[in-house]
Amino acid sequence: MEHRKVNDEVLYPNQSFVSLKAADLSWLKAEALKNQRKRIRLCTHQNIDDKIHEMFIVHGRDAYVRPHRHLNKTESFYLMEGEADAIFFNEEGKVIRRLPMGVLGSGKQFYYRLSEPVFHTLLIKSEVICFFEVTSGPFVSKDTEFPSWAPDGKDECLARAYMDGLAKGAACA
Repeated sequence: MEHRKVNDEVLYPNQSFVSLKAADLSWLKAEALKNQRKRIRLCTHQNIDDKIHEMFIVHGRDAYVRPHRHLNKTESFYLMEGEADAIFFNEEGKVIRRLPMGVLGSGKQFYYRLSEPVFHTLLIKSEVICFFEVTSGPFVSKDTEFPSWAPDGKDECLARAYMDGLAKGAACA
C-alpha cells in the first residue's frame, strides 16, 4: 500500500486505484497505536477537495473522539473490527442515543448513517476499532462544529474523565 503521509494521523494514496488486504489494516492498527493520540486514517480519496471522502480509520481504546457534528454533510460509518458505543447528543450535551456497535455477525449494530448535524462521539470498548467512514467533500474545517460542553482534548485527564462519565452513563448536560 503506497501512500503519502500528511502527518502521523493522515495518509493519502499515491495512486488513483486503491485496494487493501488484511495485512494493510494490521499495519494501520500498529501505526495508530504508535501515535500520541492513538489514531490514524487512510484516505482513499486523492485530496481534501474530492466530492466523496472515503476513509479507513483506526482508533485505539484510549483515543479521544471529541464530540462534534458536521454541517452540510452526510456521514456513513461501518464498523469493521472491535466494539464501541456511538453516542449522540442534543444541543445541551444530553445523551439522546447510545448505539452499541460491533462487527457484522456480533448481533450489534455495525452501521449508521447521519444525514442531520447531530453531535456525536465514540466510546471505544475494545483495544482497537477499525471503521470505514464515508462523507461528502470537500473538507472545510469550519463545517465541523465542536460543542462548548465537551473537553477539547488538550488536557488528557479531563478528556478521560469526560469519557469515563459517558461510560458510566452519566448525564452530559
